[in-house]
Amino acid sequence: MKEVIAIIRMNMVGKTKDALAKASFSSITCKDVLGRGKKKVDFSLIKDYISEEDISDVSNKKIMEQISEVHRLISKRMIIILAKDENVKEVVDTIIGINKTGNPGDGKIFVSKITDAIRIRTEETGDAAI
Repeated sequence: MKEVIAIIRMNMVGKTKDALAKASFSSITCKDVLGRGKKKVDFSLIKDYISEEDISDVSNKKIMEQISEVHRLISKRMIIILAKDENVKEVVDTIIGINKTGNPGDGKIFVSKITDAIRIRTEETGDAAI
């Protein structure tokens, strides 16, 4: 059994949830999260508006931080799915198929091994619990 965690754009949650349900993976947990990738701001985009001197000027540091993504966290959605080992590829392919635009920020998927799961109501364990 595996845990599939996907971090996706907020505007893709409905489409992803619908696609997973259509593929018979309707049991999901969703959570609002904040995060950021490793991409930094490209100051060349604003070079026509400010000089190199302005960028390095300490008094403009606060403005530069506001412009850059260095300290900004982006709202994302985390989807968690427990899947049988044989279904993990289909879950991952479904998530990628809906969320892949080819642009930075499409998201990430993490797959981890789960040693056990227990359904509280019936006390079933393992695959029967998911």
